[in-house]
Order: sequence, then structure tokens, then C-alpha cells
Amino acid sequence: MAINSTSAAKHGQCLSETSSRCVTESVTATHNFEVTGFSLLDGMGVGKCVSSSTFSVGGYDWNINVYPEGINKQDDNSAYVSVFLYFRSGAVGARVNFSLSLLDRDGEVSKLRGFVSMFQHTFPAVGGDWGKIKFIKKSDLLYDEEKDTQCVKVHDMEPAIFEALLNFVYTDSLQDDCNVVMQHMLVAADRYGLHRLRLMCEAKLCHSVDVQTVATTLVLAEQHHCTQLKNACLEFIASRNVLGAVMKTDGFNHLITSCPLVMKEILDRVAAVASE
Repeated sequence: MAINSTSAAKHGQCLSETSSRCVTESVTATHNFEVTGFSLLDGMGVGKCVSSSTFSVGGYDWNINVYPEGINKQDDNSAYVSVFLYFRSGAVGARVNFSLSLLDRDGEVSKLRGFVSMFQHTFPAVGGDWGKIKFIKKSDLLYDEEKDTQCVKVHDMEPAIFEALLNFVYTDSLQDDCNVVMQHMLVAADRYGLHRLRLMCEAKLCHSVDVQTVATTLVLAEQHHCTQLKNACLEFIASRNVLGAVMKTDGFNHLITSCPLVMKEILDRVAAVASE
């Protein structure tokens, strides 16, 4: 803005042109305040806030205060997150233009709140604040945090088996000696390349073979190339004269269907034992 004023001098005297300038200084800054684990703040209470670290702009100190359950109980304010700029220290009468926005993980304005709130305020005293009571619905933030939680899906594995697998990874021990559990654990060990677990499961299964489980265990040994376990199953069937009983089990039907060539090995082993 320029203002020009011209006046005539007395007695025809010509005066030189003068000028002056008014400069209004301003300082611009940005402060990002990240609140992690927002769901953990649920139940914090109305009027209670979490504050950013103190930051300085133009000789004034400020904080951003976030009220997870609203700054007050009026109307339905407690259903909203309130966000305020807090004047911590500096000369009174600070005149501020500022904006508040919600950013996503990429630092862009979040689609949850796709606009920026603009404010102009003069802070008459230290300790004052100004901002947005209904900045965003608390439920929207909680839903978005839950949606962004990364989940790993493990297919084709019972929860109990996965729990036992994790227990082994952290403790290097097996808690359950159940034959069925060991069978599932062996499959998991083979699937995830846990060689030590595979050997431990194979050893336990070798010592727990019986009439009811030998057929299914033999299928398992054949499919996962467990030579020691396969030999233990064949030895059990041949040396104990239990083939007739084994053939009556449901597992034997599964054996014939899944590994028909193994039947020849069973008969050869039985014949070899009988001829001794």
C-alpha cells in the first residue's frame, strides 16, 4: 500500500521529496505433533489432554494440546477430540494466524478430516488457548487406528498349534506330547523350516506309535520325507504282528488312498520279518 501527499510550499519554495516505510514483521513456522497408540487414551477423561513439546515461534512459546475425550462436557463435545494452541510464555497481546490439520502417515491432510481449520486470535494473557472443540469424532480415529493395525493371517493351522509353535520358538521346548499335536507340529516345522523342531517331533512320534496312530503317522512320514519316522512305523507293523488290527482303522484307508505305494513296502517288511 502506498500513500502519496503533495502540498505547495510558501513563497514558491520547492521542497525535496521525502518518504517513510512501515514494515510489519511476521514469523511462520510449523509444528507436527504425533500421538501414537491413540486407542490407549480412551477413558482418559473429559478435560484432560496430552501436550506436545514446547516450541518457539517469534519469541513466543507454544504447545499443542489434544483432548482425546473433549475439552468439556457441553452438548456432545465429549464425543469429539478437541485440539488447541496453548500460549505458554511471551509478551501479552500476541496476535496469531494459525491452522490445525490432521495428517495421515504420509504427511498429507488425512481423508478422515479433509480440510484445514484456520484461526486468527489475539492472546491477551499467558496461559490462554484457542482452537477447535469438535476437531474430529473420536470414533473415527479409533476405527481408523483399528483398520490400520497390521494383521498376519496364518492359513491352515489351528490356533493351539500356532501357540505351541510360538512357544517352541521362544522357549526351545515342547509342552504337549499328544500324538496328534506332534503330527501337526511336525507339519508346521517342515513348513517353516524349523529343523530342530522337526527332529524333536519326529523323535517323539517314533516313541508313541500304536495301532490307532501308526497308519496316519506313516502317511505323515512319507509326505514329509521323515525317514526315521517311516522306518519306525514299518518296524512297528512288521514286528508286532498287528497288520490286521491296523487295517481296521480309519487311518489305514487314508494310507491306501494317499500313499498306495507304501503298501508294497509294508508287505515286504512283514514278509522279511516272517521269514526270519
